[in-house]
Amino acid sequence: MFASMGNLWKFVNRADCRKLIQFDWAMKWLLRNKANFDVLEGFLTVLLGERLTIRNKVFPDDKFNRADILTENDRNELFLIELQIDYRADYYHRMLYGISKAATESLQQGDEHIRIGKVYHIHIVYFDLGEGKDYVYHGQNDFYGIHHHDRLQLNERQRKLYQKTVAGDLLPEYYILRVNDFNDVARDGLDEWMYYLRNDRIPDEFTAPGLTMAREKLLYDRLSDGEKREYERFRMNVSHDKSVMATAWDEGFDLGLKMGMEEREKLKRELKELEEKKKLLEERKKLLEERKKLLDER
Repeated sequence: MFASMGNLWKFVNRADCRKLIQFDWAMKWLLRNKANFDVLEGFLTVLLGERLTIRNKVFPDDKFNRADILTENDRNELFLIELQIDYRADYYHRMLYGISKAATESLQQGDEHIRIGKVYHIHIVYFDLGEGKDYVYHGQNDFYGIHHHDRLQLNERQRKLYQKTVAGDLLPEYYILRVNDFNDVARDGLDEWMYYLRNDRIPDEFTAPGLTMAREKLLYDRLSDGEKREYERFRMNVSHDKSVMATAWDEGFDLGLKMGMEEREKLKRELKELEEKKKLLEERKKLLEERKKLLDER
């Protein structure tokens, strides 16, 4: 059983939970090890709502594909997992690029297109990606009739071939986990995983698939001295990158503020000049009217 509603708030800012390593470092260094696949299997099981088994791990050879993990399950489905901390204006386009590469690179030269497997692209982001009320979003391509609004189904032969019922189930799916929007209240297994992703801690009461293994295998104290040094170096680099981004933002803000103030002063001067010209025109108009009146009186 997951945490009951009466116990929800006691997980917030727990100080008694053991320190775990950050999930992004774990994906790059520990979870690629087959012995730790059970942690990933638990995470994907909770996210997708069905139990699965990781059969193999594969990595893209494209240096521009920034996937942290690209793995495959026992049904030839691909799972592309990417974690992003810093803001990226083009992140949605990166999502499209990554899932396209994963799909095409799963096909060997000369293979039929039918061998392209289903791809799930999972994004764990720590910045404001879009606007919305939720913290977990799911996207999927699907087909609906323009006139009858019916959902396009597979025919009987295709259902037997693909073990699917609708056409959209053959196409890629996206998941976006917006970690910073999670409020640390764990209502179910996915929330428990979100809590870990946000806080690097797993309370003993959490029982979601994969978290029991993560609580032991991702424990900071279990790292070797060399791994601890690498991990601390990684954290320092992350902190440095955040500092650089924050500094750039502050400098850009200050520059923008300065330019805005200068533009404001320029507009004020132009407005004053216009007002002076308007006043001068009104005085000339008044003078002309007085002259015209004198001429009329003569």
